[in-house]
Amino acid sequence: MRENRLPPVPAPSTVDTARLHQLKLIAAARVSAARSTSRQQVTDIVRVTVDNEVDTRTFKAIVADVAPDALD
Repeated sequence: MRENRLPPVPAPSTVDTARLHQLKLIAAARVSAARSTSRQQVTDIVRVTVDNEVDTRTFKAIVADVAPDALD
């Protein structure tokens, strides 16, 4: 019987620009829908959204970009 597994996550350096943009938009929408009130909430939502698809530097950049809009 064939295993039902997802394909492996690509290495962070192979995630293309379109996918990064998509992840950022999804994270921003989720943060907005959740009406986040703290940077920790924003960070948690982004962490769940990107789920090991990006490296730490890119993760921090997405949080930094999404957080100001949500916390204003």
